[in-house]
Amino acid sequence: QKRVKENPKIEILFETNTTGLFGENGVEGAHVVYRKGEADEKKYDIAIDGFFLAIGHKPNSDIFKPQVRTDEAGYIITEGSSPRTGIEGIFAAGDVADPHYRQAITAAASGCRAGIEASQYLRETDK
Repeated sequence: QKRVKENPKIEILFETNTTGLFGENGVEGAHVVYRKGEADEKKYDIAIDGFFLAIGHKPNSDIFKPQVRTDEAGYIITEGSSPRTGIEGIFAAGDVADPHYRQAITAAASGCRAGIEASQYLRETDK
């Protein structure tokens, strides 16, 4: 983060939604809205050489907090490298349980593991 913030070629736009990208030869600009839906909403276009969209940086775990343990950032705490939570039969997978990588490929793999473990759990408890 520090390197990004200190790089004069990078501008971070907070409270801003990108509504579209444009360009003749690749991405050359973006349509943006600052404070969408607010009284001081402002729509404008910016010239860009690259585009990085930051999503999912806050784990979407609020609805589970009364039931499962989370860390101070809101990530669901699992048992070691397992997708099992502290509650029997409840599994956590993907970005909500991964404060380190937060990548689609690792989230998909984590979901697969949780699905396999949940299936195994159901087979074992069905006996």
